[in-house]
Amino acid sequence: MFILNKENSIANNFIAELRDEVVQRNPALFRNNLFQIGSMMAYEISKTLSYTPKEIRTPLAKTTIPICSSKIVLVTILRAGLPFYDGFLRLFPDAESAFIGASRVEKEGEDLDVDMGYLASPSLEDKEVIICDPMLATGKSLLKAIDGLTKFGKPKTIHFASIFAAPEGIEIIEKNLQQPHKFWVGSLETGLNDKFYIIPGLGDAGDLAFGPKI
Repeated sequence: MFILNKENSIANNFIAELRDEVVQRNPALFRNNLFQIGSMMAYEISKTLSYTPKEIRTPLAKTTIPICSSKIVLVTILRAGLPFYDGFLRLFPDAESAFIGASRVEKEGEDLDVDMGYLASPSLEDKEVIICDPMLATGKSLLKAIDGLTKFGKPKTIHFASIFAAPEGIEIIEKNLQQPHKFWVGSLETGLNDKFYIIPGLGDAGDLAFGPKI
């Protein structure tokens, strides 16, 4: 597992602003912070992909540069994932994209459930699939997403990219997913509260980015 804030970097500034309840009052800044961290995590993931030498002719000479040859599909879960996904798309502009609509279903006296209402995807066969979801809480939405994506082909590797991740969510994915996968986390959090929100976390990322739901 890669943890972005395991070592000090400028990423800490963006993570701090995402958490700060005063700074959170500015949705444009909140979305920009999601975007910036997405770009940073995409850069880290890029170091693990496949590269092929390519000859380049400059005005003065020829040179050879290793160019990323991996076929990439970016997957995001609406709606909080959109600004985060945009950060990845900035670094992987030629990537294909898949979109998933998911929402929390809370029932009195029962565990949290996830409603998966929308899914659109290109072929995933033998591709590097990067799931861009800023909050990894219970892991249920991601497991449901993987289940829905299986009909589009078998990925080479599944990368789970989240800014804030709870150990409970990582554990449930590890127990239930047999396909090759990697975790890319901005901050490994303490855990979940009784309403399945990440602690210390930041609250509801979708509401903070785009306004509260009715």
